[in-house]
Amino acid sequence: MPTPYGGRLCYVLPHGNCLYVHFKNKQRIRHKKRWSQVMYLYYLLGWKLTRKYFTSLEKEKHNTYILALDGDVDFQPSSIMLLIDRLKKYPKVGAACGRIHPTGFGSMVWYQKFEYAICHWLQKTAEHVFGCVLCSPGCFSLFRGAALMDDNVMKKYTTQATEAAHYVQYDQGEDRWLCTLLLQQGWRVEYNAASDAYTNAPQEFHEFYNQRRRWGPSTMFNIIDFLNTHKQTKKKNPSISRLYILYQIIYLIASILGPAIVCLMISGCFSFIFNWDPNLCLFLATLPPALYIVVCYKVKTDIQIIIAAILSTVYAFLMSATVIAIIGEMVKQQTFMTPSGLFLIFLGILFTVTALLHPQEFHLVIYGFLYIICIPSGYLLLNIYSVMNLNNVSWGTREVASKSQQQNKDTKNHNILDKNCMCCGWDTKFRISKYQKITSSTEQQQPLLPQNESQDEEVQPPVEIDATAEECWIHQLQEKSGEIEIVEDRLDDDEIPFWEGLIQEYLKPIKEDKAKQDQLTQELGSLRNKVAFVYFFINALWLISTCIIQSVGSYVSIKFKKLNANGTLAEDGIMHLEPIGLLFIVTVAGLLIVQFLAMIYHRLCALTHLMAYIGTEEETKQKPKYELLDPASEFA
Repeated sequence: MPTPYGGRLCYVLPHGNCLYVHFKNKQRIRHKKRWSQVMYLYYLLGWKLTRKYFTSLEKEKHNTYILALDGDVDFQPSSIMLLIDRLKKYPKVGAACGRIHPTGFGSMVWYQKFEYAICHWLQKTAEHVFGCVLCSPGCFSLFRGAALMDDNVMKKYTTQATEAAHYVQYDQGEDRWLCTLLLQQGWRVEYNAASDAYTNAPQEFHEFYNQRRRWGPSTMFNIIDFLNTHKQTKKKNPSISRLYILYQIIYLIASILGPAIVCLMISGCFSFIFNWDPNLCLFLATLPPALYIVVCYKVKTDIQIIIAAILSTVYAFLMSATVIAIIGEMVKQQTFMTPSGLFLIFLGILFTVTALLHPQEFHLVIYGFLYIICIPSGYLLLNIYSVMNLNNVSWGTREVASKSQQQNKDTKNHNILDKNCMCCGWDTKFRISKYQKITSSTEQQQPLLPQNESQDEEVQPPVEIDATAEECWIHQLQEKSGEIEIVEDRLDDDEIPFWEGLIQEYLKPIKEDKAKQDQLTQELGSLRNKVAFVYFFINALWLISTCIIQSVGSYVSIKFKKLNANGTLAEDGIMHLEPIGLLFIVTVAGLLIVQFLAMIYHRLCALTHLMAYIGTEEETKQKPKYELLDPASEFA
């Protein structure tokens, strides 16, 4: 059926459920992902729910849940039921997400498998235990209707981006921004580790970098927004505490200092393998990233990603050599009580024990080595690429044709608008007739014939219909859908004003204005320059401080006597460790220990939840009998 936003297709499934497919015409309604979410959320909550439960809306909107999915997600019904349990039991939970498993094949997917595992095992569980999850991903999350309908949630979610920072925070990470709005309004966002969902992950280096180019800056902008409003949020949201705010501040600082930390790690690799001067090692470690910053400022994104891929390979070999050298040094000196050895052993034990507490995912430890040697690519080069391309607000993955190609296509379509359909090229004056499926006793499909006519009867000429180009696809579907009964239908008379009002208020297509586009380009470029200056200045300050301390030498270094494998002090060996190096080890190790403890508590909670859930569903010995609904009925 035609609609004010384009069209709608309804399939009546075998047991009477209806599947609705909504087709958006971007000439009638605003396109892109966030506006699609605004469209269906207002339709489900502002029209269907409000219209059905007008007298008891306050009660029903608390018991109404919306499952947000990506098209490539696979899951089992039990995964949804576990999320529903959380929302039913705790009325202040506004959203809940499950464990996302990337699928696919190749080294990029293997890296993401372990990355997703670590992020869910440690980071999301820590957020859940200490406060609230900051991001309930749009690929698999359950939202409470009352939370979305609350003040300053959906209403603010419809805000059109007018500033450069809005395009990064609102449109590049729309699911994270929606969760930020829920938290600011006092709702909890939770994570359920037993609710599994599987999604396709980028399998190519190019697609992976473009995906994370959106995720990285949007994450940073939303965390900064959350921290800026933490006083007001803490008053409304009892789950937000001062310790949780402190945890997020430390996490944000560690994220910002990621490039500097990786440079120090690479410097340590040079020093450990080649026994060079520490300042020379630090210079050699910072030179390639500095040159890559200049490259990202000057060349196109495709070349940037190619260079990043080459550097990532070189860094992977360097990290592999370092890990082997550390192990070799421990074997040679017959002691593991060195800073590098202790840190490596600590990571190995932490990841192994964490995986043992997730027995169904223990095999992901195999990809842990790949994750470690790719740290320079994931936390140095990728951060540089994301910051230096902050002015690029395109989606990056699964994009349509380029802008110039799209303009040429639109111009060509406009020239043939009077004669042909824009979507399929049909003549706008074409022939339509109703058909029905005719099958033989062997259930083999026969040629489609007009209704109430046999093969021996003369076929009546079909009715000629003069349709607009925008409705040609509807008639095309009707003519080619001979396997089902076609029901001519249109929207209810009272639903049409709803859509017209919604489109006029929030979803009216944005007219392209060259002057505004040029101004936006300048503002995004200015934002990129400001953020890049502050971001890299902080990292440079950290590296310079390290270089100065290394130049001062033993006057500020901390000395440790080496320990033998049996725990006794070595007489002939003294370890030198700079304060910044010690601070790095203590900070990272401390953060991981805190997340590990939160993970243990969360695993116990997940276990009790799963045990309480198993066996609660009633088992039926016979399948229930369903009555097929008439597709032409009011329900259909």
